[in-house]
This record gives sequence, structure tokens and C-alpha cells, in this order.
Amino acid sequence: MNSGWRTLGASVIAGLFALAVSAHAWPQSPADGDDFQVTLLGTGSPPPVMNRFGPGVLVQAGGQTLLIDCGRGVTQRLFQLGVKLGTANKLFITHLHSDHIVGIPDLWLTGWLETPFAQRKGAFQVFGPAGTRNMMESLEKAYEWDIRTRIADQKLANENIAVSVTEIKEGVVYDRDGVKVTAFEVDHGDLIKPAFGFRIDYGGRSAVVSGDTRFSENLIRNATGTDLLIHQVAAVRPELLTSPVFQVILAHHTKPEEAGVVFARTKPKLAVFYHFVLYPVLSTPQVPAMTQQEVVELARKNYSGPLLVGEDLMVFRVGRQGVSVKK
Repeated sequence: MNSGWRTLGASVIAGLFALAVSAHAWPQSPADGDDFQVTLLGTGSPPPVMNRFGPGVLVQAGGQTLLIDCGRGVTQRLFQLGVKLGTANKLFITHLHSDHIVGIPDLWLTGWLETPFAQRKGAFQVFGPAGTRNMMESLEKAYEWDIRTRIADQKLANENIAVSVTEIKEGVVYDRDGVKVTAFEVDHGDLIKPAFGFRIDYGGRSAVVSGDTRFSENLIRNATGTDLLIHQVAAVRPELLTSPVFQVILAHHTKPEEAGVVFARTKPKLAVFYHFVLYPVLSTPQVPAMTQQEVVELARKNYSGPLLVGEDLMVFRVGRQGVSVKK
């Protein structure tokens, strides 16, 4: 990853991987946005590829550490960043599909250890849709032997492995010391309800994470005017749409052209694609997955503003004069 910071304003057209885009640098203090950072821990989907781990977004605002979703490899990404696992003790879950939650046992249990990279103090706080409480209670039962044994053998504190669950509905779900998290319902399919996106507001600035969704008017209402909009995307070549398998997958996600409409209407200072449903889930040995460049080109049919293809460990500073990017 390049250590340089780049600041993107409303007139920026930016991209990655030589996507025929350009960047404009704002005259901004390097410290601007230090108090509000958003990091992509994982930008992938169910396939266990190495360059895109499972969905996870780290939000650091006002001295607080929040985590949105906890997919495969979130603990490894936090470790790479030098973030103590124990400090990531406020987890907001968009929905209960396995690729968004499979990393929870690792973060919860490993963050309890007394080693320097862990050291959680107090309960592991989980905010999620109906069903979250049952899931966490079941995990406590599944790992009962490990928990009981470590308390007896290593004298680990029982209060630091405790779980606090809040099953959320649409609206403000967290508001503490100037950091506000608002959940809004999105459309991930008729049987996947509720599914949420989240908006984080701090210091007159905001970031929105879409979660998994089809084109959503409710997301547009909640994301309009945000500084940073992180949105999922799925794309498949037309010749594969004769298969019911690919039809079902695509029917649950936002297509690039639709995402372009979302960005055009919400007008974020920076739009970012994450949670890519491309390779290898939407390909065959005979028909390759769509490329990231093709995805961006499709989105550009409806949107000409600032747009980035997200990568794991990409960091965004949400400043008062723009959003700066470290990649």
C-alpha cells in the first residue's frame, strides 16, 4: 500500500487500476479527518480469495472504534493495521448471511486474550437484526468449554468475554459522545428481512455503508449528501444470465448501472465500491467474471462524480473539506 494521502472533493473523478479517471488535490491540512477515519477491512464476498477478505468496515470517530460486519479475516486485517482486537468491541451487523458474520467467534474470543494485540475490557457489544441474540447465545454455548477452561486455567476475566446484544430496528441505534449510528432498512430480497445499511455521523460529517442490497430508495434517502458512500456491487456477463443460479445471485444485489443512479442522486463527496460479487462467484471456466474496469464503466453511464474501487486496507479520512484516501 502507498503511504501517500490524496484528498478528493466534489469535482473529483478518481479511480484505481488505471480506470481512466483523474484526481484533484484539495488544499487541506494533513490532520484534517484524523478524528474520523473509515477503513475497508474486507471488500469481498463468499469466495475465499486472498486479496478480498470477507465484508468488514472499521470506523474510528471521536476516539471510538466501531465495526460494521465481521466477515472472514477481519481479525487479520485489524492486526495488520495495528488495531487492538479488544478495542473493536462495538459490532454493527447489516444482516445475518454467513459471509458477514463468520468472523465473529474469532474477534470475540481472540479479543478476550490478555496478549498485547487483544485485551478487551468489558462486554463485546453487538447491534444487529432480529436473530442476533439467538446467534450470540448459541456461540456462547458452542464455545462454553473454551471459555470455562480459559477462565480456570488462564484466569481470564469473565466480564471481558460477556456479550451485550441489542436487536435493532430502523432509526438511531447508537448515540454516544458525538458519534451517532443510524440503521436504515435496505432491500436484500423478499426473505432476507430485515437487512440494514448504516449511516455514521460525527462532527458534521458522515459516512454510509450500504450492506447488501438491491437498488434501494430508502438507502438514497438516508445517504443523500453524505461525505463518503461505501456501496456494494454485483455484475455478471449477459451470457450467464440464462442460468437460474446466476439470476438468483444478481437479483439480490445492486448492479453497476443502478449503483451509478444511487451515486448520482445522493451526490457523495466520494463514492466507493466494496463487497464485490464478481469472481469467482459470477463466472464459469468458459465465461470469465466481469472486470473491475468494466464495472466502473457501467456505473459511469449514470454517474460522473468521484468514484473509487475499494481495496482491502484502504483508509479514508472524512475531513471537513473533503475525503482523503490512503491506499
